[in-house]
Amino acid sequence: MKKTLLLSLIATCTLPALAQDYNFSTKGLRVIEPETPAKSDVDGIERFNIHFQTTYIYQYKPAFHATYQGTNSLDSAEETQNSLTATLYLGARLWKGAQAYVNPELAGGSGLSGALGMGGSSNGETFRVGNPAPALYLGRAFIQQTFTLGNKAARLRAELNTEQVESDANQLAGYEPKNYLRFYAGKFSLGDLFDNNEYSNSPRTQFMNWALMNNGAWDYAANTRGYTYAFVSELQLGKMNYKAGIATLPKVANGPELNTDLGQAYAINAEISRSISISRRPGNIRLLGFYNSANMGNYNAAIMLRQNGIADITRVRSFGNTKYGIGINFDQEISNTFGIFGRLGWNDGENETWCFTEIDKTLSLGLVANGKVWGRPNDNCGIAFVGNGLSRPHRDYLYYRGVGFIVGDGRLNYAPEAITELYYSFRPLKQGIWFTGDYQFCMHPGYAEDRGPVHIFSLRLHVEI
Repeated sequence: MKKTLLLSLIATCTLPALAQDYNFSTKGLRVIEPETPAKSDVDGIERFNIHFQTTYIYQYKPAFHATYQGTNSLDSAEETQNSLTATLYLGARLWKGAQAYVNPELAGGSGLSGALGMGGSSNGETFRVGNPAPALYLGRAFIQQTFTLGNKAARLRAELNTEQVESDANQLAGYEPKNYLRFYAGKFSLGDLFDNNEYSNSPRTQFMNWALMNNGAWDYAANTRGYTYAFVSELQLGKMNYKAGIATLPKVANGPELNTDLGQAYAINAEISRSISISRRPGNIRLLGFYNSANMGNYNAAIMLRQNGIADITRVRSFGNTKYGIGINFDQEISNTFGIFGRLGWNDGENETWCFTEIDKTLSLGLVANGKVWGRPNDNCGIAFVGNGLSRPHRDYLYYRGVGFIVGDGRLNYAPEAITELYYSFRPLKQGIWFTGDYQFCMHPGYAEDRGPVHIFSLRLHVEI
């Protein structure tokens, strides 16, 4: 039944395209390769590019009230932490319509308490790596292939009706049609393509909390660093966009090594999005579905087989256990200064969290603004609220002193986790550098009613070249 529902969602992503007057035969596909003199190399079409980013974050947390502390608790003592990431973005055009991107990355430092103790951890630039020493690794290495759609007449119209794209990280400057079919294959983050949001998507320049940079209930396929091997197809038709893909999952929960045997474990993701306009102002709404199958443990089974009153999810892991869920995501400009956004997410919560973070249901709402009103048009700021919760089996598992890879205080006295985040980002120049001050207030960290509230102060420096 679960697989049937997922396949129905994927079919929903693709069938609307067939209702359009497009020819999907070989003769009806054409690789993007602008060839008119107006779109030559000297007119903004890049053959290769190089970009770079580095982000430094300093965090301070004063001591907070806690009647107890467990294995995966946010430390109640005063604490400071630092994190640093640096990424090199290399891009090149290959054959017609094909582009290749490679991203070596360096990361070091730690989130507060090793990024433990909060479902919505406070620093989106750090993950549960364990070793804070700087490490160099390959973040992304993938190819994308783009085709225009339509018969000969439609392709001729497409060549005249293209959109110009600017040079950016993992984006070569050039032109692309408004309607296209595109494929991605290689190593990248599913968050690059799914669950995007105009105002709440990047912990480097926007909100920093994990549950604001992505839908917290989306257990998206990724290793410890946040990357996976995947194949994704994207179809853009007018105001509609459809994506579907399959990806690898880690061998163990939050593990560094990916299981490339899709017969054992796999993740399927699908998303439908539509651009909208309210009072002639742009916005987007997106519907996301996911289905993961891996060597997961079942919460109820772990509770039934507990030893000395302690439940252990690792004792009941079995291939074929699944996690599935759904998410809704929107962003909307409401004036020349303000924009709003929100996410709603849910997963079944029967089996253990495998990749992202221990959130089974989430709701977030936020307001962002640029600095035009006060004479700082390049600055931006925002305030957002996110509430996170757990399924009944998940919270019962934590009550019996079970631990996941993010939370586990002991005999949990459950309460939903509530977080408010406020930031101001100062840009002294139009491009290149951001200085950000950030404050987060968390009630019931790690879903523990007897712990908190917590105050977290952060300073962030982000540089792009």
